[in-house]
Amino acid sequence: MERHVKTACEAEPKSADGGVIAVTRALQIMEAFRIGERQLPLAELSRRTGLHNTTVLRLARTLALSDFMVQNEDGQWRLGPAAGWLGARYQAGFDINNVVEPMLRTLSQETRESASFYVREGQERVCMSRVEGMQSVRHHVRIGMRLPLQLGAPGRVILAFSGEPGAVYEEIRRRGYHVSMGEREEQVSSVAAPVFGLNWRLLGSMCISGPTSRLDREKLEAFAQTVMDAANRLSYALAGARSEETPKVVSTWHP
Repeated sequence: MERHVKTACEAEPKSADGGVIAVTRALQIMEAFRIGERQLPLAELSRRTGLHNTTVLRLARTLALSDFMVQNEDGQWRLGPAAGWLGARYQAGFDINNVVEPMLRTLSQETRESASFYVREGQERVCMSRVEGMQSVRHHVRIGMRLPLQLGAPGRVILAFSGEPGAVYEEIRRRGYHVSMGEREEQVSSVAAPVFGLNWRLLGSMCISGPTSRLDREKLEAFAQTVMDAANRLSYALAGARSEETPKVVSTWHP
């Protein structure tokens, strides 16, 4: 019996990355619903997923067997109660630090500098998570430390993506990152990018920082792409897959 099951699984069509195509397509159908959409017709699900109507219908009916999707009397489809319970179980067991800290650790390893994650509290930014760099000379910030929003790259990024007016903030929104040199502390430099959370709302900013003697403007600009990539990965981990609600700054890069 075990040999038969294994053969059946191996016969399942696989995608290029080794995943099961049917499962990938089923997830695409559920992810086709945007925030606030209660139901969608079959044709629209087909359009958004790029799958044929008959394929969408077959997969939707299969998902409905486990209450992940429900077909209304008018023929339109909506997410079912099982999808809601799945989300609730995820939220109940979710700890943001379990996601943020590994991302900061990777960023620190890639740049050899200290990496931090800041969130806004009133007119200040608070260091919620931090991983110290490998260099012997470092810039030190304590977790829980409050710093001004108006000084330093992480705070400026938070202000910019909170809609702060002004040419400086317009430029930050256009680039998708900000470089700061000696703005809060004379000998400290940093580069930061925004991080988005649930429903693609601004959550905070991710940055690397260190002494200006080591992190000059040329080096900070070179690290900007790495910081943006890390912030993007964290945003996808916290907010979910890319959709029409995804801010255009995500993955923006202007060399």
